Amino acid sequence: MAGGEPVRPGRTATNPAPRFAWTRHRALDLMQTYAGAIALVLLILYNVIFNASAFLTVNAIRVNLTQVAEIVIVAVGMTLVIATGGIDLSVGSMMAIAGVVAATILLSDVAPWNVPYLGGALAYVVPILVVAVFGAANAFLIANMRIQPIIATLILFISGRGIAQVIVGGRLQSFREPEWQVIGQGRVLGIPVQAIIMIVIVAVAAWVLARTAFGRYVLAVGGNEEASRLAGVPVTRVKYAVYIISAMLAGLAGLISIAINSAADPANIGRNMELSAIAAVAVGGTSLLGGRATIVGTLIGSLIIQLTTYTLLTEGLTDAWVRVVTAAAILAAVLIQRRSTR
Repeated sequence: MAGGEPVRPGRTATNPAPRFAWTRHRALDLMQTYAGAIALVLLILYNVIFNASAFLTVNAIRVNLTQVAEIVIVAVGMTLVIATGGIDLSVGSMMAIAGVVAATILLSDVAPWNVPYLGGALAYVVPILVVAVFGAANAFLIANMRIQPIIATLILFISGRGIAQVIVGGRLQSFREPEWQVIGQGRVLGIPVQAIIMIVIVAVAAWVLARTAFGRYVLAVGGNEEASRLAGVPVTRVKYAVYIISAMLAGLAGLISIAINSAADPANIGRNMELSAIAAVAVGGTSLLGGRATIVGTLIGSLIIQLTTYTLLTEGLTDAWVRVVTAAAILAAVLIQRRSTR
């Protein structure tokens, strides 16, 4: 321009700084990618600095691993569901159903449930298969009946815990089966067994999502379902798979829960777990709109939820404040996602 600074390549009078816009967008992407990891590191540092006497103990580490394992296991299944553009509000009810079915088997004195070892094995297998059927029912409503996922899974969210209470007549079932309860009370080299199960599930799910055709199908369905169908992706089968997987993982978490407590309480097993799982997925960086997901991010998000709860409770705050902070974390995650997609 005459009498002024020449317009550089890539710049115009109406858009003088495309490089700045690109940098800003890149910064938002980085914020979304690493915000969870940064928040987790800050939480750990806070506890190390201000709560070292309680936090830096073997017992505290075991407690946090024990409590976060159930969240992670359920949240992995929730991640797959959300990656397809859906949601599963029934996971807490699935935990309750699996828990009471397992406890009923363990307390039964009728063959084959009372056969040594066989009964214990069936107490693992049968509850998982039962909730898998409920997961398939969710998928049927969503994939075949075209009911919105939030409505379809809300049905079991409301009725599932009632089903669990009907199975046991609303009674608390206490039991003592040390060999069976190893999934909730056992340790390997000092590490809680449920933490080992959690790590294995995270590793397998991360590999499946990143390295297999099924993982690509899951993300494709969430990104654009109609285009995926036209491209030959088996959309219906993918939806069945993710809802069944979500139900089975929730069932496994239910078994861990009753193994820890030596009791199955249908009114309390998995209570509010759907909220914790969704929070972990959102905070971990998975898009709630589908099409983008990270299993490692879900692990980080779960750890953030757990350590936030631990930190607030050790500071003397009530559970009500924990819920408020968790809600704020979900809101922050959603706002970051919205800004990064603009």
